[in-house]
Amino acid sequence: MSRRGTAEEKTAKSDPIYRNRLVNMLVNRILKHGKKSLAYQIIYRAMKKIQQKTETNPLSVLRQAIRGVTPDIAVKARRVGGSTHQVPIEIGSTQGKALAIRWLLAASRKRPGRNMAFKLMAMPYAKRKRLIKWQRQIELLHIFVNP
Repeated sequence: MSRRGTAEEKTAKSDPIYRNRLVNMLVNRILKHGKKSLAYQIIYRAMKKIQQKTETNPLSVLRQAIRGVTPDIAVKARRVGGSTHQVPIEIGSTQGKALAIRWLLAASRKRPGRNMAFKLMAMPYAKRKRLIKWQRQIELLHIFVNP
C-alpha cells in the first residue's frame, strides 16, 4: 500500500465548440506528438461528416457508439497459489469510457481509408454491421466471465 494520499480524480475539460467532455477525451486520446490542434481538426471534420450523413446531432451518435462499446466487467490477473487466474471485476463508468474510446480509436486506425476523419466517421456504421474487433472482444469477455 502506498503511504501517500490517494490521487485526486481529474475531471476532463470540455471542448471549445461542442462544450462536451467526451469530445475532449476523444481528442486527448487521438493526440499524437502534442499536435492538439490537428486532433481537434480531425474530430470536428468527422463530426461534420456524421452531421451531413445522418442529419442528426453528432454528439448523440458519438455517445451511442461509445455506450455500445463500453464494457461493464474486465478480467484481471490474480496470482493464487503459484498459478495465475483471470478474475472478473466490475469497472467504473470512467474506466469503461476510457476503454471504449481506446478500442474505437484502435479499430478506426486499423480500418483502410483515406484519412482519420473518414475512418472515425465510419465507426458508428461499422458497429451496426458487426465488422469491428472490439465487439468480438466484449463478447469473448462475457463468455469468459459467464461460461
